[in-house]
Amino acid sequence: MADEHSPIDSTPPADPAARAKVVRGTRIVAVVVVLLLAVGAGRTIVGRMANARVLEANVAASATPYVRTTVVRSGEGGQTLALPGTLQGFQQAPIAARAAGYVRRWTKDIGSHVAKGEVLAVIESPEVDQQLSQAEAARQQAAAGLALAKSTVDRWEALRRKDVVSQQELDERRSGATQAAANLAAADANVQRLRQLQGFTRVTAPFDGVITRRNVEVGDLVDSSGKTLFVLTQMDPLRIYVNVPQSYAQLVRAGQKVVVTQAELRGRTFTGEVARSAGAIDPATRTMQVEINLPNRDGTLLPGAYVQVDLPLAGAKTLVVPTNVLLFRGEGTRVALVDGIAAGDRLVVNPSDSLGEGDAVAVAASEDGGAASAARPARAASKALP
Repeated sequence: MADEHSPIDSTPPADPAARAKVVRGTRIVAVVVVLLLAVGAGRTIVGRMANARVLEANVAASATPYVRTTVVRSGEGGQTLALPGTLQGFQQAPIAARAAGYVRRWTKDIGSHVAKGEVLAVIESPEVDQQLSQAEAARQQAAAGLALAKSTVDRWEALRRKDVVSQQELDERRSGATQAAANLAAADANVQRLRQLQGFTRVTAPFDGVITRRNVEVGDLVDSSGKTLFVLTQMDPLRIYVNVPQSYAQLVRAGQKVVVTQAELRGRTFTGEVARSAGAIDPATRTMQVEINLPNRDGTLLPGAYVQVDLPLAGAKTLVVPTNVLLFRGEGTRVALVDGIAAGDRLVVNPSDSLGEGDAVAVAASEDGGAASAARPARAASKALP
């Protein structure tokens, strides 16, 4: 019989099956913990990678410039070309004196309406009068010499028939008569010249018009050097010369109707007509000069006034773009476009000077209502100005 005071062993009995069960449970718990840690680490890595991609995308988006675009349109629908011009008289002439002398009187002042042939001024020229008197006297002398030469020839011809004089002497007398006739003709021409010159002492209007300038006073000394005494302008019709750019020169035709406006005459328009064109491009300005005739029956329009000419042009197979898409660079005028350059393509509005060919851009909502799009490559293309 055991000692009732000996210690009692509380350790459970060693059971292999129970022990294996405990180990297996421990392993399962460890695997679950490892899996949980791996999943957490994976989520962290994936999250960081996603954040990196988002950050990279945001950086790229921030680096990509946003641009607004507009559409290239075709010019086939026709357009109106507005050009500046200056009104000119259909005829305008500076009137100068042909005869030298002193101004006796002038009869017309600025603003006077004159008819063709009407006297504008009278010049006193005593030298011309004396020269005319001298020329008339010289003519009388030449006429008397011719009459004497003719009578001498008649007498010598009668003597020749009687064989009193030689043929040589008769020929000399006939030659003298011919010279006398030539002298008379020269004297007549001189008299006519001086009479015409005397007629120039009356300064007359060469056509109907208005005196727009007077540069003469009574007593002024004038000569044939070309000093302008009056300026005469025809008021109806008027002329306008405009310079049409080279890109529109082929569209201008004689007979086209144009609309002329003047800022001071608000609400009024005047209809003119293309009379003719130069038919050539000025290499200095790359423009073609066009002449327009403008009726002015009531005299409302004044020569020298600044006007605007609206020239309607037929449609042409050209492309039309607004001016705010142009880039002015050293290699010439260019445009920034998102795609090719044809009707319907999109051009960048107000492009930056730093924009280069091949740069990626993000297209924002366009001026004509187009939707925004993702970043697309843009390039610069040459586009000649009109």
